[in-house]
Amino acid sequence: MSKAFTKSLLLYNKILVRRLKSLIPRAPPAPTSATERLPPSHRRESSTAPLDALPAPGTTDDGNNIGGGAGGGTIVCEVEGGLLMSSSTFPYFMLVALEAGGLLRGLLLLLLYPLLRLLTDKLAMKAMAMVTFAGLRKDAFGRLGMAVMPKLFLQDVSAEVFHAATSAPTAAAGGARRRRRCVCMSGMPRAMVEPFLKEYLAIDAVVAPELRELGGYYLGLLEDEGEAVRRMDVEEVIGAKGGAVVGIGGLRCSFQHIFQKYCKEVYVPTESTRRRRGALHPRRYPKPLVFHDGRTAFRPTPAATLAMFAWLPLGAPLALLRTAVFLLLPFSLSVPLLAALGMHNRMIASSPPKYAGVDKSKSKSNLFACNHRSLLDPLCVSAAAGRRDLAAATYSISRLSEMLAPIPTFRLTRDRAADRAAMQAQLARRGGRGGLVVCPEGTTCREPFLLRFSPLFAELAAGGVDVVPVALHLAVDMFHGTTAGGRKMLDPLYLLMNPVPSYLVQFLDPVECGGQEARAVANEVQRRVAEALGYERTGLTRRDKYLILAGNEGVVGAHDGGMKN
Repeated sequence: MSKAFTKSLLLYNKILVRRLKSLIPRAPPAPTSATERLPPSHRRESSTAPLDALPAPGTTDDGNNIGGGAGGGTIVCEVEGGLLMSSSTFPYFMLVALEAGGLLRGLLLLLLYPLLRLLTDKLAMKAMAMVTFAGLRKDAFGRLGMAVMPKLFLQDVSAEVFHAATSAPTAAAGGARRRRRCVCMSGMPRAMVEPFLKEYLAIDAVVAPELRELGGYYLGLLEDEGEAVRRMDVEEVIGAKGGAVVGIGGLRCSFQHIFQKYCKEVYVPTESTRRRRGALHPRRYPKPLVFHDGRTAFRPTPAATLAMFAWLPLGAPLALLRTAVFLLLPFSLSVPLLAALGMHNRMIASSPPKYAGVDKSKSKSNLFACNHRSLLDPLCVSAAAGRRDLAAATYSISRLSEMLAPIPTFRLTRDRAADRAAMQAQLARRGGRGGLVVCPEGTTCREPFLLRFSPLFAELAAGGVDVVPVALHLAVDMFHGTTAGGRKMLDPLYLLMNPVPSYLVQFLDPVECGGQEARAVANEVQRRVAEALGYERTGLTRRDKYLILAGNEGVVGAHDGGMKN
């Protein structure tokens, strides 16, 4: 390959990526505390105050007690444009259309977007619900609502509004600090918003319309706000009889009559104020988001979704080309060529790199333990170390992937003795110079968390083998290459279809295993990897992940063809 051709290919790739990234919306600017406070017209005149000036539970603005003492106080918050920084609901319906209905349903919703802009907010919401949900199975969407939707919602939560709605700025009777009761109202279907609000933000109650169903399938018909109100006891849900009720409205004013009837005063942000809000930091989530599912790795705004559909005709052949390069060419040629095709890999090695030396016969560092981000982890470790002799220990790898893998693979059986013997056999290959790459987490994790490391790999220390911790970080911009509930044989295709997937491979100093307990070695490897990446350590396992995302324990049968994810 000539140098001029390589430069031209790199230049074309940079221009294409720059244009695609320009269509993806950026993060909002830094937060501000200025919010316009607009009480209902029949209550009092408009005034201005920051959200942190919300009255304490059970008190008025001047501090007087309301509703019988310290037990009162409720915040009624609108989701669209209130709790969420964005007032547009299109990305959330598009995510459901793509993940539950497929690409064709997503394309149909995108083509209808110009028409949706001409409709009123309520009619547009009903039209999107019809296109998105018509014909979907209710139980199938139940999993998606818990496994896929929270990630997108949490990225859009306003830190200022959330803290104002849920904090307890004053002490109640007896010196105990009280948390306000928070009720959220949304014009989106309850099935979309309730799992995220109750499970991850600990919201007390949700007022939202239901989707009509027949025979376990959604009809795509969304009930009116009036029907939703008549279906429940609003006074009991809001707690209007127990104390002062303060509202935080949005730009769409869903359930406006509830604000007017029950709220003493209402805070409504202006458009400029809403744009200056900041997102809630992941470390401030009431419940950390460790696991989530779905293929979509971007916020599916109309522009970003259009960019995805425009990229697909080029992305699919590009993924096949990248696969062929990885499989057919030696690492010395495939790595630079993949970089020219937009797949970036960066290696950080300890000094001196004993594990990647030329004289492997004198090295004990042939066991590599890495965190698990995708199916390509062992390949990236092998390419970074420049060693095709490294074997990958996998669980439930598909037959097709076994045949196409450019490095040796072998299956783990979940039988501890048999798996230990198989790993020892791999290390004993070629006169004791065989290499092995293991992922002790047992499954992938997309977020900056490390699952519990199984100590099985550390039990090989009896043979005098040192363990090399390898820290891996994967960044994708369009598709996730892992799934817990989808078609896992497509994982490599989705990963390689990303315009610019990037891997960071960091080799850490070997851990000497002699005389140490296996569990202590596994914990030490996990600690070093977490420190190198800035990730948080957890005690969660593969079983925990699959119970949350797929409703099973992640045990693959002998005839299953799923990938280890």
